[in-house]
Amino acid sequence: MVILRDLAEHTRVTAVADLHGVTPSAVSQQLRALEAEAGAALVEKDGRGLRLTPAGEALAAACEPVLAALERAEGAVRALDAEPIGELAVGCAPSALATVAAPLVAELAVRHPRLRPRIVQADPEEALPLLRLRRLDLAVTYAYPLLGAPPAPGTTAVPLFEDPLCLALPRSLLRAYEQDGLAALRQCEWVAAPAPSSCREMLLHACRNAGFTPLIAHECGDLRSGLWLVATGQAVSILPKLLCDAPPPGAAVRELPGPGRTLDALVRAGTETQPAVAAALAALTALTATGAPTAPAAPTAPAPPRPA
Repeated sequence: MVILRDLAEHTRVTAVADLHGVTPSAVSQQLRALEAEAGAALVEKDGRGLRLTPAGEALAAACEPVLAALERAEGAVRALDAEPIGELAVGCAPSALATVAAPLVAELAVRHPRLRPRIVQADPEEALPLLRLRRLDLAVTYAYPLLGAPPAPGTTAVPLFEDPLCLALPRSLLRAYEQDGLAALRQCEWVAAPAPSSCREMLLHACRNAGFTPLIAHECGDLRSGLWLVATGQAVSILPKLLCDAPPPGAAVRELPGPGRTLDALVRAGTETQPAVAAALAALTALTATGAPTAPAAPTAPAPPRPA
C-alpha cells in the first residue's frame, strides 16, 4: 500500500523505485501482489509507464487512513511494555541541532535511559520522505505560515515554539535601515540558502513586500556561515533567530516584525501513542514550553593534575 500511495503521488515507477532504493521490477512485483490481494487491477499500461485504474485510485485514496490505523495498532501493542526501549531515529533541521536535538538527547537519557535516540541532520524537504518511509520516527522541522504550505499528508505536527525572523546587515548600513526599513537595502547584495528552500522563499517574500526583488549574489547551505559575509560588509540576509545567537563582529542583527517560522515535531499519523514517540514528544513539549530551549554548554576540559 505504501508503494501504491507513492505511485499515486510520484506517477512514475522509476521514481518510486528510487524513493525506496529498489529496482523498478521490485516495485512492479509489489503492485502485482497487492492486486492479487485486492482482487482487482490497480494499474494499467500508459505508454512506457503505468497509471492507476479507478480501483487503484480508490485504494490509494484510502492508504493514509489505513496506514495510520496500523501505526495505532502497533502502538497499542508496544504500550504494553513497561518502559520505552530501543532506537528512536530523530531527524532535525540543522538550525535546531544545538537548541532542540542536543537537549532532547540529554532529557531522554534522564527520563528513559533504555531509549536510544539517533539524531539525523535533515532539512524539512529531506526529513518528510524519510519519515513517511519509516526511516525516521520523528522529525523536528519548521514551516513558514506566510508561505501557506499545506500540511504534509499522512503526518501529524506538534507545534513546539515560534522562531522570529531577523535581518542581518553590516553595521555601516544600520542607520539607513532604521530610517527607511528594508527598502533602504534594495541595492545591496544578499546571501540566501540555495534553491529550493523555504528559507530562501521567505527572504524573497519579505523583500518583495518591501517593494523590490533582492539581488541574491551568494548562496550558503549553512546560513550561519553567511553571517561572515555580512560581517565583512559584502552582503545582507534574512534568517531565523535561532541562527543569530552569536553574530560575528561587524554584523548587526535586528528582529523583523510579523510572523517568522514555527518549529514543529512531525510524526507519522497514528504513531503519537507509540511509547518511544510519545516519550520524545513529551520531552520536546517540556523542553520548549517557554520557547526555544538553551543549547547545552560545551564541556570544559579537566584541570591538569597538580604536581606533588
